[in-house]
Amino acid sequence: MNKEDHVAGNHLIKLTISFLCCLAVFAGSIFGQDGVPAPSDQATDKKPAAAVAEGDGEALRKAAQNPIASLISFPLQNNTNFGIEPGSRTQDVLNIQPVIPIGVSTNWNMIVRWIIPIIWQPLPSEAPAPEVGKYGFGDMQPSFFFSPKKSGKLIWGAGPVIQLPTATDDYLGQGKLGVGPTFLALTQPGHWTIGALANNVWSVAGSGGRPDVNQLLLQYFLNYNLSKGWYLGTQPILTANWEATNGGRWVVPFGGGIGRVMRLGMQPVHVQLGFYGNAVHPANASAWSMRVMFVLLFPKKQ
Repeated sequence: MNKEDHVAGNHLIKLTISFLCCLAVFAGSIFGQDGVPAPSDQATDKKPAAAVAEGDGEALRKAAQNPIASLISFPLQNNTNFGIEPGSRTQDVLNIQPVIPIGVSTNWNMIVRWIIPIIWQPLPSEAPAPEVGKYGFGDMQPSFFFSPKKSGKLIWGAGPVIQLPTATDDYLGQGKLGVGPTFLALTQPGHWTIGALANNVWSVAGSGGRPDVNQLLLQYFLNYNLSKGWYLGTQPILTANWEATNGGRWVVPFGGGIGRVMRLGMQPVHVQLGFYGNAVHPANASAWSMRVMFVLLFPKKQ
């Protein structure tokens, strides 16, 4: 097998993963239960953590939509970015991002969120033939949120975010060690989940031949919960490259999708499908994207 066939094969594997994740979004409608169990009158009086651990439907659904809940989860989030010029090509990023809450004191949790990207990146038109793209790991990004165990109506967490130069190729990462602050806040009144996550990363070490890093990420999320575990929502990810000098600093997407918290057999899962168009983006960057997410949920036993 020559190099071009090998690269194309890797790309086919990524597209297959995307397709399987899409199927998972709708699998519960046929094979799964009709959402997580509905809360009984007795369950609604329980403390939230205990209700989640015992499988209370509404509590589990709200915990699944809370990135800093006291809930172990294993998300697989696949982002397929279309319309990259020249040639209207496709980039694919599979984010493996386990979330593990750790009790650090009587009143505080530390939630570790570790993002591991696996990337198919089409090469720029000036790249040497016959390569058409690069496939491998990108820069890993762990975040550490310190959050009060009793936070009331406003749930929040803050801490450091670190960018690790783990990319297996220069085209797949920035070649810099970066650090910065990260913050998340949300509230969940009635059927709604409303919140935002933000971080900014600055490079502090790494290859002197690579550009400095100073970049913002802002994700707001707005979900409305329906019956049987379904919900409608929007979770666009806005980014800004403060080092950009010739325009193309911002990526501003708009869109939304549908999701569901349910059970496949005895396993609670969270699935989501969304589409986003980039109203603002750098020249030759993706015009629109599809996001598919499949999450295994592991409520902590009390």
